[in-house]
Amino acid sequence: MLAIARTYALLGVEASEVRVEADVRLGIPSFALVGLPDAAVREARERVRAAIVNSGFQFPQRRITTNLAPADLRKAGPGFDLALAAAVLAASEQLDPASLEGIALAGELALDGAIRPVSGALAMAQAAARDGSRALVVAAASAPEAALIGGVGVVGLDRLEQLRALGGEDEPKPPPPLVLGSNGAPADSPDLADLRGQPFLAHALEVTAAGGHSLLVVGPPGAGKSMAARRLPSLLPPLDSAEAIEAIKIASASGRPLAPLAAGVRPFRAPHHSVSTAGLLGGGSPPRPGEISLAHRGVLFLDELCEFRRDTLEALRQPLEDGRVLIARVRHSVDLPCRFQLVAAANPCPCGHGAGAPECECPEPSVRRYASKLTGALADRIDISVRVAQPSRAALAGSPSTCSAAVRRRVLTARERQAERLGPGRVNAEMSDREARTLARLDRAASRLLVDGLGSRISGRGFERLIRVARTLADLGAAEAVAVEHVEGAIALRGRAVR
Repeated sequence: MLAIARTYALLGVEASEVRVEADVRLGIPSFALVGLPDAAVREARERVRAAIVNSGFQFPQRRITTNLAPADLRKAGPGFDLALAAAVLAASEQLDPASLEGIALAGELALDGAIRPVSGALAMAQAAARDGSRALVVAAASAPEAALIGGVGVVGLDRLEQLRALGGEDEPKPPPPLVLGSNGAPADSPDLADLRGQPFLAHALEVTAAGGHSLLVVGPPGAGKSMAARRLPSLLPPLDSAEAIEAIKIASASGRPLAPLAAGVRPFRAPHHSVSTAGLLGGGSPPRPGEISLAHRGVLFLDELCEFRRDTLEALRQPLEDGRVLIARVRHSVDLPCRFQLVAAANPCPCGHGAGAPECECPEPSVRRYASKLTGALADRIDISVRVAQPSRAALAGSPSTCSAAVRRRVLTARERQAERLGPGRVNAEMSDREARTLARLDRAASRLLVDGLGSRISGRGFERLIRVARTLADLGAAEAVAVEHVEGAIALRGRAVR
């Protein structure tokens, strides 16, 4: 007898439907599995066999052939176990095949029949809703995550024997969805008050947070570069519901914790400078999200920027512009979201003290080679670039210039102004070139300063980014139009990035 169950395979952060076909007939007892499975899927035969027996069912002493279709899609991971077991049980008439109609199943089986959660439950729920499924059956631990998606019922099961209740009066009720909060930065997050002796850097952080801009900080060791970057999340507004679902979808597909994202805390990723291009952008077979996607709707911090490989840094250019990265493979391509704020920190030279400083012993060629990574196409895509010096002992012992709570209130007010002008959730850094020219509202004097004052010292891309930063300064100052003072402030924040 032939029976069919439906499940999903993860491709990046999206789910693609897989039909699990099981044929049970007379013959020498065997259990064949075809359909381009990887090692984890091939091992499912032993897990399914043990789980069926230990759940009170009879494992068919027949010739069993199972197929995962489409055959040209590589199947990876243990998430096919539950659908395989359901198809075998239906084909051996231990389950009513009608109970599997209109539903999809995803879960890993333990040998005792317990159902374990798998990655990507939220993406699978989205696919099930899109396919018009009646319900998605997952492990009980994954059910609240999947229930975030409306338009499809979610059934959470603890054990394989509960499949008998599908479609009947005893079918488990849909669980409550994962609770999405709006707490933003946790109470124990680092505070901007810790950053002493760097008022201009604190100001740059405020503008970065308010407009969603990218930031480069150059300075010697001990100047507070890393400390400042790690305090940016405490200045940002919490994830809204739509942003939280986007971030949870990526984290779930990558097997990452979901609780902080559900609480509204924005992602903060800080990969080591030895990270590969695939690790940063995403890749593998099947393709998986990289660091830039894990930082979606949050912050990507690249410490010691000049220590990263040049090809890795150059690969960041397009994702910074588009907010998405396309991972192309022979069989298929995967489009991964990566709308993040880039914050980078770098020393001015290999030794860190800076060319010209008494302590610096770096030869001139190595300084030029090192600094070349701070220029070019990537630097032109960074909105704010500041140079900092090591603060004096007196400044370090002084009172803090501000705190995260005060700055965050100003950031929230500025973002509300941007939402009124650009639409919900959008910030000045996301304005297109056309929007920057039409919606920034520069007064005449500001326009004249931009056109006549800067001349050829700024590229076309830098010109548009300067307008965006100036518009953010105007929003922080509650100004309707961008004035000369805002343009001058933006020029100061662009620093050596003005070209």
